[in-house]
Amino acid sequence: MGLCDDVRASCAAIAAGARWVEIHLDAAEEIAPGPPPVLDPQRHYLEGSRAEVCTYLLTLDAINFGSGWFPTLRKRPGCSGYHTVAWALADHFRAHGPWSPEDLELLDGRRVAAVLEQEPGHELMELYAEALRDLGRFLSGRSALEVVSSASGSAEALAEALARGMPFFDDRGFYKRAQIVASNMALAGVADFYDLDKLTIFADNLVPHVLRVDGVLSYDPMLSTRIDREELLPPGEEEREIRACALHACEAIATRLGVPPRILDVWLWNRGQEPRYKALPRHRTRTVFY
Repeated sequence: MGLCDDVRASCAAIAAGARWVEIHLDAAEEIAPGPPPVLDPQRHYLEGSRAEVCTYLLTLDAINFGSGWFPTLRKRPGCSGYHTVAWALADHFRAHGPWSPEDLELLDGRRVAAVLEQEPGHELMELYAEALRDLGRFLSGRSALEVVSSASGSAEALAEALARGMPFFDDRGFYKRAQIVASNMALAGVADFYDLDKLTIFADNLVPHVLRVDGVLSYDPMLSTRIDREELLPPGEEEREIRACALHACEAIATRLGVPPRILDVWLWNRGQEPRYKALPRHRTRTVFY
């Protein structure tokens, strides 16, 4: 089995033995198709050359984590934590171009904080700097476009290479960020993959939250109380169960709707930007994986 089949099997096994989360697929009848997935051209750097956009997206996805810290970030007006980071990085590319692999290896938390308009010394900025240094070592003289090309048109092969090559992509059982790279490259029109629809959803903390608000997922009362009072969940069994049950449920929902899970993921993620979802706390875990 490849990476995507491994993810499906792992999440199915977790869901089958779940202690804190239940799946109610009858409630999924209310989930309807959304608009086609797109990347926001203002908040993402999409206007450059193919090589530049590939570099931007790989750089962005190297730091596409931190939802457990997002409430502590200084947000751009009207932006989530993710879009704040994506937009600030896009503006850096517009003004200064991409970092070279050598530049990436020299980054520290203070420099990253300045680019992303955050407080120096913020714990997440230090982790972002570590992730970007890892990216510099991973590239090691290659371009992002060469990394994409080396996957020979396979989204799964690209995800496997990223998961093997960088510790912060090695999200075993989910591989959220390793998978989302290919999806973002395809949405930006800079890469084509013959197996793109094999990808699972990109299991984070927002899609499970949407499914919980919509009644597809329900949590053990004690777990619900902890989340509702905005208590951080430690990395481990509970938060993995939440993500796994969301992914497993989305496999069935995607089949019912006749769409690939990656498309359903975007529909649910966009749905989560609506005020009724933002008004309620979602689970927060401080992890480098989402």
